[in-house]
Amino acid sequence: MTKGIIMLAAGGTGGHLFPAEALAHELKALGYSIHLVTDSRAERFAGKFPADEIHVVPSATIGSKNPLKVASSLWMLWSGIRVAGRLMKKVRPKVVVGFGGYPTIPPLLAAVRAGIPSMIHEQNAVMGRANKALANRVRAIAGGFLPETNGPYAAKTVTTGNPVRPAVLEAAKVPYQPSGEGEEFRLVVFGGSQGAQYFSKTVPTAISLLDDSLRRRLKITQQARAEDMPMVEGCVARLEMNADIAPFFTDMAERIARAHLVICRSGASTVSEIAVIGRPAVLVPYPYALDHDQAANAAALAATGGAKVIVQSELSAEKLSKILTGAMTNPEKLATMAANAKQAGKPDAARLLAAMVEAIASGSTIAQFKETRS
Repeated sequence: MTKGIIMLAAGGTGGHLFPAEALAHELKALGYSIHLVTDSRAERFAGKFPADEIHVVPSATIGSKNPLKVASSLWMLWSGIRVAGRLMKKVRPKVVVGFGGYPTIPPLLAAVRAGIPSMIHEQNAVMGRANKALANRVRAIAGGFLPETNGPYAAKTVTTGNPVRPAVLEAAKVPYQPSGEGEEFRLVVFGGSQGAQYFSKTVPTAISLLDDSLRRRLKITQQARAEDMPMVEGCVARLEMNADIAPFFTDMAERIARAHLVICRSGASTVSEIAVIGRPAVLVPYPYALDHDQAANAAALAATGGAKVIVQSELSAEKLSKILTGAMTNPEKLATMAANAKQAGKPDAARLLAAMVEAIASGSTIAQFKETRS
């Protein structure tokens, strides 16, 4: 017998699904049944998602200026709201929680229309467009970086941090061990759902510029798009690099835990997971992010001394090679960065977010929930 059904809605990228997955594990442990609402892109991530049922609801992004495409997107969203409305009547969840991305709009709007308690979680330091569209309608907002003391929604915002998956919490138990002179240096490189192409071109070139003694120490994990795999694998073969190259790693948390340095984008989940695990990072914000949210996320971790931020336009292969040389020859600095990053991490974010969900389910107001935390 469960306590009831909690419905989680998330866009089909890892950045939206990973924090939803972390909350799902926490709520399952508390005795709730979990339903996930998402889109078809989520199939590669959903294998480990602890959902009792997964629902795919029609949705669309409204990003085009073409009137016909806008009309088509609006029709798809309306269709999704109708499908989601029928789903709400059938499932009757206690709470619907959105994690961003346009697939969250139909289920959240349907929940509001049905009088079902609803809330959103915003992972980034800058609120995304889908969450902006919902923020005025939902009862509560949880934020990875959002402040509680200013902004139009401060009164109903709680800064929970970004939930991380159980695999990340397990990886966080591994202490950082600096790589001494002549020892293996493990480098992890990934670009998230967008932007891996840049690293596929720049990182191998930077490594080719290293001194032979440093290059021989490297053990590399690099995420590369499927279409870039031949190019990266060719570079790996020519340089005789010790490397694992793949479009997607299911054990990335464990690989980050074993890393001496991480080079990556600065999506909210990425920054949060690196901080919880506690690893030094070179963050290269995705320059085409609509709201420059990655730059804001990166700045938050850099302010603690846990990361170095480099603008992509300023990061040549030569500059990256110098950064790698400095990192590999200064293990004490990396150890300090690792400690700073870990201090900034919020490993209890999933627990706090679950408590917030339960409070909303029970009819408590956000003001009442905040009072219980003070």
